[in-house]
Amino acid sequence: MESEAGTLFVCATPIGNLDDVSQRLLQTLAQCDIVAAEDTRRTIKLLNHFGIKKPLVSCWQHREREASQKLLESLQQGSSVALVSDAGTPVISDPGQKLIALALANGIRVVHIPGPSAVIAALVLSGFPADKFVFEGFLPRKRADRRKALRALAEERRTIVLFEAPHRLHDALRDIAAEMGDPQVAVARELTKVHEEVLRGKASEVLTSISGKAVKGEITIVISPMSA
Repeated sequence: MESEAGTLFVCATPIGNLDDVSQRLLQTLAQCDIVAAEDTRRTIKLLNHFGIKKPLVSCWQHREREASQKLLESLQQGSSVALVSDAGTPVISDPGQKLIALALANGIRVVHIPGPSAVIAALVLSGFPADKFVFEGFLPRKRADRRKALRALAEERRTIVLFEAPHRLHDALRDIAAEMGDPQVAVARELTKVHEEVLRGKASEVLTSISGKAVKGEITIVISPMSA
């Protein structure tokens, strides 16, 4: 049974274009008591842009457990907390799961404020089947582990969505081509921003198109089922 404590609002923020911000998000940020941020330096820019002043608490990945316990105490004392990541939705390859689980286990009301998602945006723009898909987050950094993970995905019959760091994109595409039979991919970069770009083709073809180029920005890779 839920307590009379405060509410935890899990807030999706714009992934690039600030015009994507919702009125509901702005109202939530303006009315909450505390903003729990993945990176307070990033979140303060968002708050300042919209003229919102709130106490900020770091919920950075490497201190998430400690921060979650302190935020729970605030919630139990009646404070409302808005949980945000740097961009998009908390928990989706970002911190937040520990706080949400802790809040639920202690009878705290949890409300999701939906918004932009790089996963969904890239999936839609890929043109691949979207009735069934699987999100795999970031691939392992070490090559042997990455190739092992991709071999395990080679038999997947659903569209696959991945995140990748720009400096590892070349290696990721090379391994996708080698371990998954060179499937069709869509590589989305800087979604919703001025320099938004989606590269489509076989993994080897996209790799060739970016060969020798320094890739910048947030990267989302969508892999088509081999049967598509």
